[in-house]
Amino acid sequence: MRKEVGDELQRILPQVVKPQRYLGGELNSAEKDWESVQVRYLFAFPDVYEVGMSHLGLQILYGLVNRRPDMLMERVFAPWTDMERFMREARLPLFGLESGRPMKEYDCIGFTLQYELSFTNVLNMLSLGDIPLWADERDNTCPLVIAGGPCASNPEPAAPFIDAFVLGDGEEVQLELLETVAAHRRVRNGAQDRDALLRELAGIPGVYVPSFYQPEYENGVLTRVSRIIPEAPARVTRRIIPDLETAFFPVKPLIPYIEVVHDRMVLELFRGCVRGCRFCQAGMIYRPVRERSLETLLGQARDLALNTGHHEISLTSLSSSDYSCIPELVKTLVGDFEERHIGVSLSSLRADAFSVHLAREIQKIRKTGLTFAPEAGTQRLRDIINKGVTEADITQAVDAAVQSGWRQIKLYFMMGLPGETMADIEGIVQLCEKILSEHPKRGVRITVSVSNFVPKAHTPFQWCGQDAQANLMEKQQFLRQKFRGRKIVYHYHDAATSLLEAVFARGDRRLAKVLHEAWRRGSRFDGWTELFNWEAWQGAFEAFGLDPEVLAGARFEEDQCLPWDHLDYGVDKVFLREEYRRAADGRTTPDCRRGECAGCGLCGRLDTSHVLWGAAGS
Repeated sequence: MRKEVGDELQRILPQVVKPQRYLGGELNSAEKDWESVQVRYLFAFPDVYEVGMSHLGLQILYGLVNRRPDMLMERVFAPWTDMERFMREARLPLFGLESGRPMKEYDCIGFTLQYELSFTNVLNMLSLGDIPLWADERDNTCPLVIAGGPCASNPEPAAPFIDAFVLGDGEEVQLELLETVAAHRRVRNGAQDRDALLRELAGIPGVYVPSFYQPEYENGVLTRVSRIIPEAPARVTRRIIPDLETAFFPVKPLIPYIEVVHDRMVLELFRGCVRGCRFCQAGMIYRPVRERSLETLLGQARDLALNTGHHEISLTSLSSSDYSCIPELVKTLVGDFEERHIGVSLSSLRADAFSVHLAREIQKIRKTGLTFAPEAGTQRLRDIINKGVTEADITQAVDAAVQSGWRQIKLYFMMGLPGETMADIEGIVQLCEKILSEHPKRGVRITVSVSNFVPKAHTPFQWCGQDAQANLMEKQQFLRQKFRGRKIVYHYHDAATSLLEAVFARGDRRLAKVLHEAWRRGSRFDGWTELFNWEAWQGAFEAFGLDPEVLAGARFEEDQCLPWDHLDYGVDKVFLREEYRRAADGRTTPDCRRGECAGCGLCGRLDTSHVLWGAAGS
């Protein structure tokens, strides 16, 4: 780390909470000679160190880029409010953890956008790095600011601050982007022609340069987003890694100094999900299903155990019990790691007895909690959202769990779903009461968590508005009263943060000025309850004559231009429209990975299809 930064940190760090957030130098971190590489890339995570270091995407890109001798990747995280205050007082610019160099000295800064409520942190980090916030105010001396992640599926509210977005899987396109930057600078002896470079990047499949596209409006309604230079494609298509078998995976990940949110080894079983839940953006934008083979996963698990020292390995995906080789994988991992006291955990279990059987297998090493997600309280509403789970599935799963020794059961639901009535909210209570009544002598306790539905881009519910704040709060209060005094712990999400998420999930570029104003008024860490500043956001919307409830509740017409229509994530809009109509009729659509094609339009068109390794797989 550079001496001047190190000296300043010695003075500041004893005065802040968790000073290890700002040190760098962890096990398996890369320390490269700054002058020996052709391109210098700073991965920026717009949240605190503990959250960012739990992100698998960071670990993948960090290992992928740094194994290249001609490239360097370092990290920076959003400093907590105490650290920000000291940095601004000392005029210490935000810096990369590995070298201590200021943000503005890197060639590229890459933000991952995992959550709409992290947008103000992006602006704050740019400000702390002394980089102009608005893309059109940056000159040839400024780093290229890029972004990716799930929120890039509708990047328009943040588009005026970002030079280029990466759509889809990042492994291949990230290297192509950095190679293009390096080549551009080589032919110019280290200099940069910003406009020329952006034109070169626009020619890379999967790269969206928003300054080359112009939104058009009639009477305040978006009518189209058109390209303004011929080099830019009319629609930008997301990148897909078709074969995870050959994709890079970090078996020597960074090991943090302090406990992080997910302090464990991670095995990525597969990408994609075609269960078809109509509210789920990930289930649409990450299609198709692409599995890793059993042999590959077992080899990665053994390498991770050797290189990390963690005592738990998490099997992660959008629906882990759907992995075609899951019984063999769990059995082998438990057998390999039981004597070493390394636990195995499963994320995203379905509410069925098969998932409970899997969970029972992994309890041989370490007992963990058991969580199911019915999502809705009635079968009618579960059919509308295409959850594919019946009440019998749920109760049988709980029965199997109780028989296997579990007494604490967590259930996740949503409220405000399209087509919902108060009978569906009452159904949540009735389902929980039924579970408790069936196990009166077992001491079963239930934790119920209820989130607020947020309509998302590229889903069948993208045309829907969000339920009104008053309605959501009335439903929250109803459940609170119904659950009081029972063996049920009740948690719910703040309605105001869900409102803000909905505004930015489906908004267009006109929201950029609101975002900037909210940041100017002090908004930071909007996803953190203790720091969420609703008054600042209200003032920002009022400053531009906008009502967030009107924006969040807006229902789009089926033939209306949507802010993200010029971005192609593979799933056909015709399919999404048909799913929207099927939802209105309460008709379900089956999982297509082993059966009849549902007609989403992705397989074959983007040179990809399902990759399954089990007996019925490919």
